[in-house]
Amino acid sequence: MTLASETRQRGSVGEVFIAFLGLGLTSFGGPIAHLGYFRDAFVVRRKWLSEQAYADLVALCQFLPGPASSQVGMALGLQRAGHAGMLAAWIGFTLPSAMLLIAFAYGASALGGEGGSGWIAGLKAAAVAVVAHAVLGMARSLAPDRERATIAVLGMVVAMLMPTAVGQVAVLVAGGLIGLAWLPASDTGNGAHDDLAVPVGRRAGAIYLLIFFVLLAGLPMLAAATDDGMLRMVDGFYRAGALVFGGGHVVLPLLQAETVETGLVGREAFLAGYGAAQAVPGPLFTFAAYLGAVQQTPPNEVVGGVIALIAIFVPSALLILGGLPFWDGLRKSSTARKALMGINAAVVGLLAAALYDPVFTQGIASPTAMAIAAAAFVALAAWQVPSWAVVVAAGLVGFVTL
Repeated sequence: MTLASETRQRGSVGEVFIAFLGLGLTSFGGPIAHLGYFRDAFVVRRKWLSEQAYADLVALCQFLPGPASSQVGMALGLQRAGHAGMLAAWIGFTLPSAMLLIAFAYGASALGGEGGSGWIAGLKAAAVAVVAHAVLGMARSLAPDRERATIAVLGMVVAMLMPTAVGQVAVLVAGGLIGLAWLPASDTGNGAHDDLAVPVGRRAGAIYLLIFFVLLAGLPMLAAATDDGMLRMVDGFYRAGALVFGGGHVVLPLLQAETVETGLVGREAFLAGYGAAQAVPGPLFTFAAYLGAVQQTPPNEVVGGVIALIAIFVPSALLILGGLPFWDGLRKSSTARKALMGINAAVVGLLAAALYDPVFTQGIASPTAMAIAAAAFVALAAWQVPSWAVVVAAGLVGFVTL
């Protein structure tokens, strides 16, 4: 392990929290955009890890159920400052949107209002630039030759034809198989895996995975046996976080089934909260905090919001703690590196597909929005302006012009 690698791996809990709090306040645009913000913040500017190691993290989190961007954030905090760093990353990235949505549950509908659509449109345009910049940068590093560029384009095509979580997993699996069969061993490189520290052993990882499955199987039985309202609530949100691949909007049907269909949350309240969740930064899974707060039976209000928020993210934390030690060992194998190179090229394809839909299709609704996105891209790519500043500026321009 090189000295530079060791320097990248060490850090304080405070710096992790501050970095992710800034992202939690400015990361608009959904999970794909979040991955672009993370890359700019931690690969390009802070150099906490290499492009290759970051792509490996993204690939792992695409395979796991749960919110991929939040899981990548947890993994980044874990490798930077251990378990406390993982918690700090989650709190920093999640707290702003969770607080806003709980406030909205109390009637703080000022999130929208007159002019609200303008700044939201500006933020969506900025997300287009952020994702485009991330795709371009990752393509240069992870798909630099004709073989991997071909894998990336094929992955993009399949992802656009099959825009589902199953399609995403199929693209990654196919990328790995093609890489294993097609990419020459001489292209696998040396030492890239040293850029990622995993302060969790395999034995501890196995225990975390066991806890994940015990809770998944045991909470429904315990809730049914005790008929306890809080246990039923924890069980519902835990299963929503544990069983959804793709994260983001994919979780909405499960949340609706666990809250609206059971009578805990009214349909109108559910839809109002979903609309508010589109206007706040950070992960969409913080919608759970709103749902916990507006439940018609206790626990609700702030306590209910906090319980629901923790319950929906616990599966993600357990899967990262349990899966990363085995993934890190796998990625050190020279044979596995071939497959991972194919997977990483496929990740570029997935991001490229998402750049078109939903990022571009939802973010560019007018010539003005296109102009904002173009200016934001130049600011990022040519002037190296921090992504948070680009996002804030795009929101202000959108507020004035759209």
